[in-house]
Amino acid sequence: MNKFMKIIGAVAVINIVARLFGFLREVAIADEYGTTDPANAIITAYTIPNFIYLVVGGALTTAFISVYHSSKSDKGEYVRKAFGTVLLAAVGITVVLLLLTDPVLNTFFKDLNEEEFTLTRELYLWMMPSTIVLVLSTWMSGLFNINGKFNLSSMAILLYNAAFVGIAVALTSTFGVQAYGIGALVSALLMGIFLYAGLRKAQFYSLKPSFEMSDDIKRLWVIALPILFGGASLQFYNVIYRIAATTLEGGAVSVVNYASKLSAFPQAIMMTAVTTVVYPLLSKKEGEGDDKTVRALYKKGLLYMVALFVPATLIAYFFAEPIISLVYGRGEFGYKEIMATTPVFQAFNWSMFFLAATTYVTRFYYAKGNSMTPVIFSLISVFGINLTVIYLMIDSHGATAIAYGTVISAAINFLMLAAYARWKWKL
Repeated sequence: MNKFMKIIGAVAVINIVARLFGFLREVAIADEYGTTDPANAIITAYTIPNFIYLVVGGALTTAFISVYHSSKSDKGEYVRKAFGTVLLAAVGITVVLLLLTDPVLNTFFKDLNEEEFTLTRELYLWMMPSTIVLVLSTWMSGLFNINGKFNLSSMAILLYNAAFVGIAVALTSTFGVQAYGIGALVSALLMGIFLYAGLRKAQFYSLKPSFEMSDDIKRLWVIALPILFGGASLQFYNVIYRIAATTLEGGAVSVVNYASKLSAFPQAIMMTAVTTVVYPLLSKKEGEGDDKTVRALYKKGLLYMVALFVPATLIAYFFAEPIISLVYGRGEFGYKEIMATTPVFQAFNWSMFFLAATTYVTRFYYAKGNSMTPVIFSLISVFGINLTVIYLMIDSHGATAIAYGTVISAAINFLMLAAYARWKWKL
């Protein structure tokens, strides 16, 4: 277990640096554009590419790892066929979403004004092609992880985030808001090249894609589809933020984005580190039938999260205004923007533990081959409870209602997952 914690610690350090660069992107947007239309356009345009990257890439990679550890067929052939499957899925989805650019933007973000829509569309056309590389990069990172090379997959995220913000900031004076679209595409390409070169050098398996539909690939899709829908429902939090915020005035899209990203920062650092290391190990132990180790991982992980997130939540809540001022308070982000963002940030903080714990517990469901139950609970939470809370509170609480919707629905989702896991597997 000490070795296990050292690995998590090493990955966590790299993730802290990577997430800092990712967060610097939000700081740069706030500094340059505050809560104006260009800021809203950047945030809105990145919503769908990022959604596909996290949902499709995450689902296919999680399913790939599950089948990899339980498959009795040749590992090299399975890797080639999985690579071909992920490539086809990424290209197919991206091409469809590019061809349907206007209908997609008009459907999800119908309340954008003319200037916001024009800027959003231009940025979307830059950002959407990067989804192909991002989904493939997620899968390649999973291949590194199952071979114990956790640091390299984390380094890839560091490269992506650092290049994204560096390119965007460097090119803003020349290309204006379009610099963020260029940054998204070029940084994704750099990450993909880095991972592909690393895999070629490591020579784990051949990366020549195969498009054969074998039993293993059918199993991959059987596992991936429920995970995809479950992940989609959780990632729909971000889409719902954007849709709900566009109905409000006063730069609400930017305010909600800045507040949610800041509250998610500690959660993202720790959960990325834990899930990067835990899931391959968990999947392996579950395949071996080692229930004792699985239960120990479950309990120890939740205790660590309580110890980490409860103090972090309280500190962030009571020192919200100085934190917002310190992080964002410069350039176009003045006192008015600070006062608008602070209460939304305070509300989002209460979801920190519940979102992290939900992500963690869900991995145990996946390892046990039960990917449908988390989907059902997520759908109830995100589209039932979350939307109901927002609908009931948005007129009286404004942007803060969006945060409270997340808090209440995330808490109920976690409680349902924990209760069912306790009843079903004695976890």
